[in-house]
Amino acid sequence: MNNSFRVSMVLLSFISFSTVGQRQMEHLDRGLVAVPSHSGVLLSWRLLGTDPDAISFDVFKVERGGATQKLNHARLQNTTNFLDIGIRTDNDTRYFIQTFLGNVLQEESKHVIAWDKPYLSIPLRTPKGYTANDASVGDLTGDGRYDIVVHFAGRGKDNSQKGHTDEPILHAYTLDGEFLWEINLGKNIREGAHYTQFMVYDLDGNGTAEVACKTADGTIDGLGNVIGDKEADWRNGDGYILAGPEFLTVFSGRTGEVLATTDFVPPRHPETENPTADQLTKLWDDGYGNRVDRFLGGIAYLDGKRPSLIMSRGYYTRTVIAAWKWRDGELDLEWTFDTNDGKPEHQNYEGQGYHSLTVADVDADGKDEIVFGAMVIDEDGTGLYSSGLGHGDAMHVSDIDPDRPGLELFGIHERPDHPHAVNLRDALTGEVLWSYPSKDVGRGISIDIDPRHKGYESWAFGDGLKGVWNVKGDVISESQPSSSNMAIWWDGDVLRELLDGVNIEKWDFENSVSERIFSGEDFNLIKNNGTKSNPCLSADILGDWREELIARTADNSELRIFSTSIPTSHRIYTLMHNPHYRLSIAWQNVAYNQPPHTDFYFGEGMESPERPGIEVVKDR
Repeated sequence: MNNSFRVSMVLLSFISFSTVGQRQMEHLDRGLVAVPSHSGVLLSWRLLGTDPDAISFDVFKVERGGATQKLNHARLQNTTNFLDIGIRTDNDTRYFIQTFLGNVLQEESKHVIAWDKPYLSIPLRTPKGYTANDASVGDLTGDGRYDIVVHFAGRGKDNSQKGHTDEPILHAYTLDGEFLWEINLGKNIREGAHYTQFMVYDLDGNGTAEVACKTADGTIDGLGNVIGDKEADWRNGDGYILAGPEFLTVFSGRTGEVLATTDFVPPRHPETENPTADQLTKLWDDGYGNRVDRFLGGIAYLDGKRPSLIMSRGYYTRTVIAAWKWRDGELDLEWTFDTNDGKPEHQNYEGQGYHSLTVADVDADGKDEIVFGAMVIDEDGTGLYSSGLGHGDAMHVSDIDPDRPGLELFGIHERPDHPHAVNLRDALTGEVLWSYPSKDVGRGISIDIDPRHKGYESWAFGDGLKGVWNVKGDVISESQPSSSNMAIWWDGDVLRELLDGVNIEKWDFENSVSERIFSGEDFNLIKNNGTKSNPCLSADILGDWREELIARTADNSELRIFSTSIPTSHRIYTLMHNPHYRLSIAWQNVAYNQPPHTDFYFGEGMESPERPGIEVVKDR
C-alpha cells in the first residue's frame, strides 16, 4: 500500500469515526489515594476521560477532632496531585477532594486515610502449595473502584513438557482486602502460561465486570456449583488433556457464579471429543498436545460501541480466532476466523501468531482489529493482512513514531536466521519500516526513554543485536538497558521507566546506564514466571495517570500495591479510560505478559491527548 493511499485511508477512517458512536466503558470514581513519602503525603486522583478541560479541584484534610482544612490556595487546574508537606500519617487524618466547573461544585470524593506503609496490603487466602501469579482488574462490585482477580498457580507445565499439573484457581479481592470468591477450574484444565487466559471486563454493560475463561468437566464456580461431570478425569498418562468436552464460561464478577457455559470454539477436532494423535497432527502439526493447546484471549470493541470477548487456539501452524458477545444473559458466537477453513486467502495467515496478542484500532474507523502477531484480523472476522513474518515472542503497538500517521508495531521473531528478526512496521499494512537480522530473538521492547529523540526507543536481546534504536532504526546508544520485558510510568516526567520483575529502573540516557529507583525486593516482593519476569500486574488502577505495581510477597501471604509518591506537573486523564490501554490491561495476563500502551504518542514532546470517545456505565 503506497503512503498517499494509506494516509487517505486513515483520514477517511477518522472522518467516519463519528458515525460509529462512543465506546461503553466502566464508571470510575476519583481513585483518591494518599501515599506517604519522605516529604509528607502525596495526594493523587484521577482526571476522568469524560471530564471537560475546565474541571478543577480543591484538596481538604480532616484532622483529628473533625476540623477541616483546605490545603490548596488557588483551585488546582493543571495537576491531579498535591503534596501535603511534612505531615506524618496517622489513622485519624483523612483527605478528600472537591471537583468544580467554574465555581459550581460537581462532586465530593470519598474520604481516604493515608497509607501507614509505602504500599496497600491485600491479604491472600493462598491455597496450600500455590503461589499468586498473574492478576487482572475490573469493577466486580459496581462501586467505581477496581477489584483484583488473581490466578493462583501450583505445579505447572509448558505445553512441550509432560507431567501432571495442579488445578488452576482464581480468587477475587476488593482493594479493602475483602475476599469475594474462589473458582477452581479443576483437573481437566492444565496449569501453565499457555492454557488459562482469563478475561475480566464488563462485557454486557451492566456496570459490573464479568470473568470469562475456558472451563471443563469438574470446574467449580464461586457458589460451589460444578460444570459438567465432577468425577471425570480426562488426563492421559503424560498429563496432557486431549479428550473430553471443552467449554467457555462467563462468571459473575460479584459472586463467581456461572452465568453461561457453551462449547469452546474451536474444538480440538471438529468430529470427535477424543481425537487420535494422527487426527491432531493433521490439524495442528503435532499429536502429543503442544500446538493444539496454545490459547490466547482478549477484549475488543468490534462494533465500536460494546465489548466482545476474543478467544483463540493455535498460532505455530493452524490458528482459529473466535469472537463472542455477552448480551442480556446470552453468550453468542459472532464470528470465527480459521486458517484451515479451505479458503485460499487464509493460507498465508498460518503460523503468524505470537505468544500474545494485542487489540488496536489500526485503521482508525472506531472499531478494533485483532493484532495477532504478524497478522491482523478486521473487526468483522476477515483477514486484514498477513505480513508473513511468522511467529514471535513480543510485540508493542502504539503511536511509536508520532511523525507518521497511524500506529506502528515493534516486533521480534523467533525463527533462526530471520532477515527481519527485530522490526518496526506499519500497523495498518504490515509494511516493514526498518529491521535487523538475528537468530531466535526472545525479548524486545519499544518505549520512550530518551528525550533527545522524538518517538519511542527500541531494543532487543538476540544474536548480533546491540544498542538502542530510535524510531528510524538508527543506533543512538551502543549500550542497552538491563531489561526489555515490561515498562511502567512511575516518576514525574513523561518518559517511561523499566519494570524488571518487581524493580523499577530509569535509563540514564546521558551515560547509557540503567539506574535503580525502586527496589521491590526491599519490600519482600518476588517476581512471577521465570524469564518472563513480571509482577502480578502493572496498571493505572489508583490516583493519577502513573501506574501501580502489584506483586506478591515471597511467602505468598499478601499482594502489595505500590503507587508512586513522586509529584508530577503533568495532567493527563486516567489511562484506564483510554480504550487501547484499558484493553491492554485485560490481556496483560495472557501467555507472555507484555506492557500496556496508549493509542496516542506518550513521551517527550507529546501533546495533551484528546479525550476519548467513551460513555461510562454505572452499576444497574
